[in-house]
Amino acid sequence: MKVIVVGCGRVGSGLATLLASEGHDVEVVDRRPKAARRLPDSPRIRFHEGNGFSRTVLRATGIEHADAFVAVTSGDNSNIVSARTAKDTYRVPIVLARIYDPRRADIYRDLGIPTIASVRWTVHQLHRMLLHRHMSPEFGFGNGETLLVRSEVPAYLVGRRLAEFEVDGEIRVVEVTRAGRSLIPARDTPAQTGDLVTFAVAATALARLRGFLDKELGT
Repeated sequence: MKVIVVGCGRVGSGLATLLASEGHDVEVVDRRPKAARRLPDSPRIRFHEGNGFSRTVLRATGIEHADAFVAVTSGDNSNIVSARTAKDTYRVPIVLARIYDPRRADIYRDLGIPTIASVRWTVHQLHRMLLHRHMSPEFGFGNGETLLVRSEVPAYLVGRRLAEFEVDGEIRVVEVTRAGRSLIPARDTPAQTGDLVTFAVAATALARLRGFLDKELGT
């Protein structure tokens, strides 16, 4: 996979290093030549000085053959202009952008550019760590608005239908691991002792799910 990373700060350099260690070819772009010092000495990483929206610089990275483009500079405007250039001009298949202002993130997601909104993601993570620290999400979607959470079924819920745990628009049971085997539950599947249930849950409904699961423990 050939990936172009615009921005060689802590996020960009960390991503480039990880991708290269996995065998991907990475072209890193940054306006500051000293930023290259953050990168490891790897034959799979090439550094380019310049702006991520400069067509001259982008052609030097071989953007016509890129599989993915990630804009993670410290400026929203630079990230969006770079991302739109990659998507609209060079038709890069996967384009992602880091956005600090969550209001802009929604706008550009509507334009087909997935974004990571740092502030919103951080708020969701801190909220979870403060109030729901024992419920560790397996995966998050968007900027953390929807989560996959796994939890063992408490004893007082054994025998009840798993569908009873669901709340429209907030909580959905999507999988059960039972005796080491995974299954997709039917509407009438009862909970059994030792079941490990995977819930799709809205971040705003974590407290409600916690209420289901913690009732017996009184926490």
